[in-house]
Amino acid sequence: MDKIFQLLLNLMDKPRLAWAVTGSGHYIEECLEFMLTLDNVDVYLSLAGEEVLLMYGIKLDDIRKKFPVYRDKTASAPPVGHFYKGHYHTFVLAPTTSNTVAKCVLGIADSLVTNLYSQAGKCRIPSIVYPCDIAPEMETTAPGGKVMVYPRKIDLEGTAKLRNFEYTTVVDSVDQLITQVTARLQSLT
Repeated sequence: MDKIFQLLLNLMDKPRLAWAVTGSGHYIEECLEFMLTLDNVDVYLSLAGEEVLLMYGIKLDDIRKKFPVYRDKTASAPPVGHFYKGHYHTFVLAPTTSNTVAKCVLGIADSLVTNLYSQAGKCRIPSIVYPCDIAPEMETTAPGGKVMVYPRKIDLEGTAKLRNFEYTTVVDSVDQLITQVTARLQSLT
């Protein structure tokens, strides 16, 4: 009986994946569809992330059925302490607004999501980021369907700078997101 109890404790203590959703609708349905295929994930939502879920008809309760969900409701963002306790092996930020990318690049950690990115880096925990602004012309998803967008030079510069950050992998598509997260999970086994 003691061996079974110890095994259960080890499983409970197994590091998890932290996944944050910002206010970007950029292929959000595909990102969340993939996320829901995973195990051992904690979901973090920015205030704008919650709004975007509603705009896209994604029910928070559907996510809560599978994963713990942390919402941006406090000034000090206490859940970031999980990084210091070894609770997470990887941080995924997908999809990510240009605003969040800009804050991450400047080292601004004034929200739950930007604080998570900052603390992951300080703890040398790899981050995988899927920005919404990755090319000068691109198709993206809006609540009514696909639309063309033309990211500003400053937004593209932010994405380019983020590519050079330590412990950070920037992906350009949902397929790359899936590949990078899958490779990271396989490297841990």
